[in-house]
Amino acid sequence: MRQPRSQALGPAVDRIAVDPNRHLRQNLHRAILFFPPTAGFGILSLVHASSLVSPHILPVKLIIMLPMQIHCRALLFDMDGVLVDSTPAVARVWTAWASRFGLDPAEVVHQAHGRPSIATIRELLPTADHHAEDLAIQKAEIEDLEDVIALPGTTQLLSALPPDRFAVVTSATRALAVVRLRAAGFAIPKHLVTSSDIQRGKPDPEPYLRGARILGLSPADCIVIEDAPAGIQSGKAAGSRVLALRTTVPDSALRAAGADWIVNDCSNIHLQPIDRNSDLLLELT
Repeated sequence: MRQPRSQALGPAVDRIAVDPNRHLRQNLHRAILFFPPTAGFGILSLVHASSLVSPHILPVKLIIMLPMQIHCRALLFDMDGVLVDSTPAVARVWTAWASRFGLDPAEVVHQAHGRPSIATIRELLPTADHHAEDLAIQKAEIEDLEDVIALPGTTQLLSALPPDRFAVVTSATRALAVVRLRAAGFAIPKHLVTSSDIQRGKPDPEPYLRGARILGLSPADCIVIEDAPAGIQSGKAAGSRVLALRTTVPDSALRAAGADWIVNDCSNIHLQPIDRNSDLLLELT
C-alpha cells in the first residue's frame, strides 16, 4: 500500500559567515529541519558553528522559511467555506428559522455549519416534524443565492486538477450543492458526494470514505480540505490527512478538531506540474 508522504523541499543552505568587520567568510553550520503541523512552511534553522572554530566569528542563527510540499493521490474538497462563500446566505436562512422557534440565531448558525441540516434540526427540535423542517430549510437555501461567490484561489486550483483526482464532499443536498456551485461559477464536478448520497453525515467518516471510494483510492492517499470542525473530524476518522482553511473558525478550533495543516484559503495551495499517473504535489504558502 502506498504510504502517505509529506515533506518540505527547498534550496539547501548550509553555509553563512559573519565576522565583526562584516567580511563574508565560509564556515560550517549545523542544519535542523522541522515542520510545525499547522503552518504552511517548513523552517530551516541554521545554527552557526564557527564560534567553535574561531573566537573572532560572531555566532549567528539563520532561520529560513521554506514552502511546505505535500504528496497525495487526490483531493477531497468540502464545498461551503472551502470552494464557495455562502456564509451570508446560510446566516440569513438559519437566523430566520431560529427566530420562528425562539432559538438563539448565532448559536443555531454556528451549530448548523458543516453538517447536514436535518442533524441540526433533530438536535434543536427533538419533537418537531424533522422532514418538513428540513424541506423548508432546503427550499430557503436553494432560493437564497445572493452574494454566493467562489472563494480565493479555488477556480485556479480546480482548473489545474485532472477530473479524476478530486471530489467535492458536502453536507448540502445534491440540489443545493448544484445551485451553489453554479452560482459561484463552477462546473458541476465529475465526482460529487452530498448528503443525498449517504446515511450518516459529518463528523461521521462516511462522506469522506465515499469520496475516496468513488475515486478508486484509499482515504490515506487523499487529502481532505475543510473549514469546519465537523468536517475535519470526518476526514480524520476516515483515515485521511486534513488541510484546514481559516475561512470560518479560529485556528484553535481547527487544531482541536485534528487538522494536520492550516492555511488561509485555497489561494495558499499551489499544484505543481504532474504526470498523469504521478502523485499530486501541493505547495503550501
